[in-house]
Amino acid sequence: MIEVSIFYPNSEGGKFDLDYYLTTHMPMSIRLLGEALRGVTVGLGISGGPPGSQPTYVVIARLLFDSPEAFYAAFMPHAEVLQGDIHNYTNVEPVIQISDVKIH
Repeated sequence: MIEVSIFYPNSEGGKFDLDYYLTTHMPMSIRLLGEALRGVTVGLGISGGPPGSQPTYVVIARLLFDSPEAFYAAFMPHAEVLQGDIHNYTNVEPVIQISDVKIH
């Protein structure tokens, strides 16, 4: 199993419309990625390591797929739509990482 992590950095001047992301973008993503998507979580940053510090990321989305090939097969036909929607909820550049899940 692999995890596609999408990190939205907490940057000065950055905006993130959480309502749009949760009620429009993520449901669209889940629908378009279809049965290849094995699970999804969305975490809202509330703090950095030390108490009271700012979170490093505003939001982290984690999407699970059986393999990189399964992810690309599901994502690529919809890449333009999904990536084109980013400007509707944020002005920060997301950071993406694909990981091999060792413990789930």
